[in-house]
Amino acid sequence: MQATTLSFDNIHKHGDLFANMLRARHRTFIERNNWDLPQADGMEFDQYDTPASRWIAVHEFGRVLAGVRLTPTTARVGIYTYMIRDAQRGLLESIPRDLLWDEAPVAPHIWESSRVFVSEDVPSKVRLKVQIELIAEMVRSARDLGATKVLGLIPEHSPRLARRTGIDCLPAGPVLDIDGSRSVCVNISMATKLH
Repeated sequence: MQATTLSFDNIHKHGDLFANMLRARHRTFIERNNWDLPQADGMEFDQYDTPASRWIAVHEFGRVLAGVRLTPTTARVGIYTYMIRDAQRGLLESIPRDLLWDEAPVAPHIWESSRVFVSEDVPSKVRLKVQIELIAEMVRSARDLGATKVLGLIPEHSPRLARRTGIDCLPAGPVLDIDGSRSVCVNISMATKLH
């Protein structure tokens, strides 16, 4: 098992990994969760999959086990910025506006984490290992990008997993039901050390 951070600068070096990650997102968010999201050729994508973003994939033998997208909070493409901020601004119908207690930040040292998933077919005996690898690579990549904080919209119980890896993960908004999934925005500090 390995974790790879993809960018528009390096996806050509990793064969089908980027497309396979978008296919795994399709299976997770469209097929399993029944979310109404953009798709093409069995791949899920949205307006935040731009050259400004980075994608972390945990994979083994070409199969994507888990993934997450990182987007700078300073990103801007047309009317869109980043998912959490755009939801708060009322630009996204599927995510409530009241997902944060404070105004969504815009700062070069804060990145957003979104589209977090672990593939449904990952066996329970290795699921925790896959999750820990995903979090560890996300933290390494965010730090390399100059982030001191990551703002994420994650499943309700994920903060406990983050604490098990040694990172600070604090709620930044209320627990919400989004398309049948209980989720919460969190602030993740990049200052603590991973175990």
